Amino acid sequence: MFFSGVQKSMLSLRGRITVILILLCAFSHAHAKSTIKLTDVTKETGITFKHTDGSSGKHYIMETVSAGLALFDYDNDGDVDIYFLNGAPLKGTKFDVLPKNAFYRNEGNWKFTDVTEPTGLGDTGYGLGVAVADYDNDGDLDVYLNNYGPNVLYRNNGDGTFTDVTKQAGVDNGFQVGAGACFLDMDGDGDLDLYASNYLEFSYDIHVTKTIGGVPVYANPRYYPPLPDTLYRNNGDGTFTDVSKVSGIAEHAGWGMGMVCGDYDNDGDTDIFIANDVAENFLFMNDGSGKFEEVALVTGVAYDVSGSSQGSMGVDCGDYDNDGWLDFYMTSYQQQLTALYKNLGNGTFQEVNLITGAGAGTHPYVTWGNSFVDFDNDGDRDILVACGHLQDNIELFDDTSSYLVRNILLMNTGDGKFVNVSEESGDGMKVKLSSRGAGFDDLDNDGDIDVVILNPRREPTILRNDSLSKGHWLQVRLQGVKTNRDGVGAHVKVVVGDFTLLDEVHSGRGYQSHYGMRLHFGLGNRAHVDRIEVRWIGGGVDVFNDIAVEQLLTLTEGSSETAGGCEGSRRL
Repeated sequence: MFFSGVQKSMLSLRGRITVILILLCAFSHAHAKSTIKLTDVTKETGITFKHTDGSSGKHYIMETVSAGLALFDYDNDGDVDIYFLNGAPLKGTKFDVLPKNAFYRNEGNWKFTDVTEPTGLGDTGYGLGVAVADYDNDGDLDVYLNNYGPNVLYRNNGDGTFTDVTKQAGVDNGFQVGAGACFLDMDGDGDLDLYASNYLEFSYDIHVTKTIGGVPVYANPRYYPPLPDTLYRNNGDGTFTDVSKVSGIAEHAGWGMGMVCGDYDNDGDTDIFIANDVAENFLFMNDGSGKFEEVALVTGVAYDVSGSSQGSMGVDCGDYDNDGWLDFYMTSYQQQLTALYKNLGNGTFQEVNLITGAGAGTHPYVTWGNSFVDFDNDGDRDILVACGHLQDNIELFDDTSSYLVRNILLMNTGDGKFVNVSEESGDGMKVKLSSRGAGFDDLDNDGDIDVVILNPRREPTILRNDSLSKGHWLQVRLQGVKTNRDGVGAHVKVVVGDFTLLDEVHSGRGYQSHYGMRLHFGLGNRAHVDRIEVRWIGGGVDVFNDIAVEQLLTLTEGSSETAGGCEGSRRL
């Protein structure tokens, strides 16, 4: 995550290779006119949250990685609400009013109401990562916080309030520096297990202070020991058991940050990708029973194209080239390209930044939140990357980057290539801050995907999608019966003739965030869907035929038939 002055000054072979890659990535693709427009509507929303990292000038390392956010519908009213994680006072810092997480209910028409107090979600811990899921299968979404300090599980009571059930559930994870978190059904038993990534070992006694040219800076994570992550099995009675050792997860220590769970090998169970800072990434392949083998090196996602580890930050998965296999996109540190790993369908991946342009514009910056999103509903997935340096004084010793920068939008041209259209995609792409977590969902229920970005020490950025595309769309929400309630881990295929879109339901993804449980499919000029195929965790398959577009469908497990089996379908 951080290069020393010596490393920066050395013109190594790797450095020369990187320069060549950047030039080729920048100039190998023709310019394409943007069909995407994102508008900054932050001031219109009524959201007044301002993040704090609890800093006191001591440069504690957790300040650099705070924080993620969550987008989810907590009250089942059809509107996606926003949950912002916050920091807490670190040693040497005092606040008159203790910082807390903030939760905003979506009232529609881009108005949000602060419901932090009545819901009980105003956690005062040091927030880093978050995942949301219905862990108890009672029909509403619960919240798990991966903090610096004890983690917290909030159970949704179904009446607009949440209860802290961490102690009863047994998932506080001790006192760690947290990072990403995900719920997944690792063993196909119908309830959701919990993965909590651990960043590094830290205490105030081992805090490292560093300077560059007399300027105080945050220390490289390698000054702190890496840790294995924690995996909890859901016992089905509201409690969890730590199975990190028996599952194979505890055999591997790393500097875990963002993560995503996804069935990359299409074998019907959920695998786990961990973006490890300053070291090789982990890809845990599931054998179907909840036992995992670490296969990042042999599959090709451990290192970048030059064989070097990256300052890996966030990671998302999606089928960017519509070939029926989930690909990975990972953000990284300054002077490194983000990485697009194309799934070759044979258990291996190829980093394809050069031939796709998927790293265009990212090299000078530290990159964080990200996702595959079809912003213009043309049938292929674009990429948005949240940017911003972690060194708040970077300009004092490095003139190649900045603390406050614009985010990056890469438009998919439909032929497996990406073009940087940040400059021509609306005033929302001109916001200049230092960003971390990012979330993507249809906040106004108009059939396109909007954006929420958390900016440390500042207000968030809320972007409304005003793209002029007239592409058709379809949104899908799953309801499990034998499997977990929200279909987490299920694969959904939308088929129109010989055109097929694939997506998967995730709980936790990107940079320490959660979003997108309602699957969104842009369809371009395709005005009707032939069928939707749902492969649930556990092996069951449902097929729904003859589907109208421009609507949100709720598909219930076991109700395969024509459109009449799409329970709860409605137009947005």
